[in-house]
Order: sequence, then C-alpha cells, then structure tokens
Amino acid sequence: MTKHMTYLIKLEELAQFILAIWLFAQMDFAWWVFPACILLPDVSMVGYAVNTKVGAWVYNLFHHKTLAITILIVGFSISNDILLLAGIILFAHSAMDRILGYGLKYPDSFKHTHLEQMG
Repeated sequence: MTKHMTYLIKLEELAQFILAIWLFAQMDFAWWVFPACILLPDVSMVGYAVNTKVGAWVYNLFHHKTLAITILIVGFSISNDILLLAGIILFAHSAMDRILGYGLKYPDSFKHTHLEQMG
C-alpha cells in the first residue's frame, strides 16, 4: 500500500472517529464513559486462545463497522441508550484501530490485516 493511500485511509478513519465522539457528546453519559469503554471491543481477541481462525472471526465480528452501525440503528429505533452507546463505542474503536494501522484480520495470523502486514 502506498504512503498516499495509507494517509487517505487514516484521514477517513479520523473523520469517523470524530463523528463517533460527536455522537457520544449528544448523549447524556458522563464524559469519562467514552475513554473507559473505548478498548472494550478488544476483549474479542480472546478468540485467539482457540486458534487463529476462530480468533480472526471473533475479532473481525466486533471490529466490523456494519455491526456497529446495525447496533446504532437498533438502539436509535427503540430509543435504547445502552445500544446507542455500544454502537458508538464499536464504531469509534474500529476507526481508532484503523488509524493506528490495525485492520480486520486474516485467519493465518493476527499480524496479517486487510490494511497491511504488521511488524
């Protein structure tokens, strides 16, 4: 991947992360809830205790923005603040990971992502 493309992807993800912060700011949660919850989606790495295939599947499920957006829509539709928060956190976390170069995982290795081969 070229440096230009990497920059464009990180810029796009930064905009999405800022959007998530803005969405969170529209809610009635204390400010500290966002940083307290932002790393929770990484609990999904527990799947790697089984093997890399299961680990990648579970990790990708919780780091896929479609899941975050779906939870957001459901939370909005039924006026459920906890689901809205969960969707915002999943969305923000996925954007943050991609800013840092962590992409969705291939089943052969944790370091093999859709963005690049890490390390």
